[in-house]
Amino acid sequence: MTTGAPPPLKPARPRRSRVLRFLPLGLVAWLVLEIWLLTVVAGASSGLTVFLLLVGGLVLGSFVIKRAGRRAFKNLSEALRQQQQGLAPAQDQGGGSALTMLGGLLLIMPGLISDALGLLLLVPPLQKVLSRSAERAFDRKLRAAAASAPGGLGDAFQQARMHHPDGKVVQGEVIREDQPPARPGGYPDDPQLPR
Repeated sequence: MTTGAPPPLKPARPRRSRVLRFLPLGLVAWLVLEIWLLTVVAGASSGLTVFLLLVGGLVLGSFVIKRAGRRAFKNLSEALRQQQQGLAPAQDQGGGSALTMLGGLLLIMPGLISDALGLLLLVPPLQKVLSRSAERAFDRKLRAAAASAPGGLGDAFQQARMHHPDGKVVQGEVIREDQPPARPGGYPDDPQLPR
């Protein structure tokens, strides 16, 4: 005998985007290309040259990351100091700390392609272009997520309050009456005569 409740359904798995589907294949192809390029350079010059290139990338990347971290910490300290003094925060001067750190990380990674990409990320005009395009893409995604959501964050909190500890959801509406409805006689306690 059934209780009338439908059996629980498995939640649908969200579809993976094409980027996430092919990301592992892309990483493997990139690693193979890096190794192949290192062997080509080693064959054209010597193994010592490749070793010096890799060590140079490691040292330069460490220096870049350390410098970008110091700049980010200095900017954070300055912003906190201005906030404590009640001053308006200074406009961002386009330091590009995140892109600089990413460039340093790519320099640290062994490989010539990653070194070239890391050096490109250290060029200030390119940082500005990438920063603007990333900001626009982030805003677009944020607007799309807000538009597709049935409600806002307040609705999510309201819905969370309707769940009981046993997992059941109570659908309903709360009507609050602070005062009893006014009667035609003018006074709430005035007795009404039948008509």
